[in-house]
Amino acid sequence: MELPIADITHVIQLSLAPAFLLVAIGNLIIILTNRLGRIIDRRRVLLNQPPEIQNDPEVIQEIADLHHRRIFIYFAILFAVIGALLVCLVIAGAFIGALLNARLAEIVAGLFVLTMLFLVIAWTLFLREIYLSIRIGPHPAKSLSTKS
Repeated sequence: MELPIADITHVIQLSLAPAFLLVAIGNLIIILTNRLGRIIDRRRVLLNQPPEIQNDPEVIQEIADLHHRRIFIYFAILFAVIGALLVCLVIAGAFIGALLNARLAEIVAGLFVLTMLFLVIAWTLFLREIYLSIRIGPHPAKSLSTKS
């Protein structure tokens, strides 16, 4: 069974929008992993301080806050990656449907809706982490140096 080139071209055109979405999700994942790296670096700085600084209540609180931020970012990355995998399935479903002349429209649409749901969750977690970072940042007068 041979598929006309026009049909293949049409499927490729339909796959372009999800492919651009995949690039956008990749950029989101880069942003999230950069933030995760900064959180981990800050935690290391605090944990490498002398015991009298580590035992300061504000430092203890900041370490706890960094832990909460790290959890939000981790789950945001998780949901973004699952969203990216779902986009890949959307693209694969479109091609499989065209090549096998199968009716996969409902499945592809469902995967796309699920992708959007996972991205909404990822962006919401990201927004929550940003809120925590500006709400609980260290007091300027007591800020420790972050030599890298």
